[in-house]
Amino acid sequence: MLLSINNLLFISMPGGSEWLLIVLAVLVLFGGRKIPEFMRGIGRGIREFNDAKNNVKKEIEDGISEKDTKQASSTTSAR
Repeated sequence: MLLSINNLLFISMPGGSEWLLIVLAVLVLFGGRKIPEFMRGIGRGIREFNDAKNNVKKEIEDGISEKDTKQASSTTSAR
C-alpha cells in the first residue's frame, strides 16, 4: 500500500519537458522585465516568513526559560 502511495506522488511530479513548458508559460505571462521584480517579491516574502517564524520560536523559548526560572526561584524560596 505504501509503495502505491509513493508511486502516485512520483507520477504527479513534473518532468523535464513539463518544467520547460512551465518556464515558457511564466515568460509569456510575465515577460522578461517583470520576472526579476516577481522573484524579488518572492524573496522578500520568504525572508519575512522566516523572520516571523524565528520571532515566534524565540518568544516560545523565552517563555519556557522564564517559566523554568520562576519555578526554580519558587522552589528555592520555599525551602
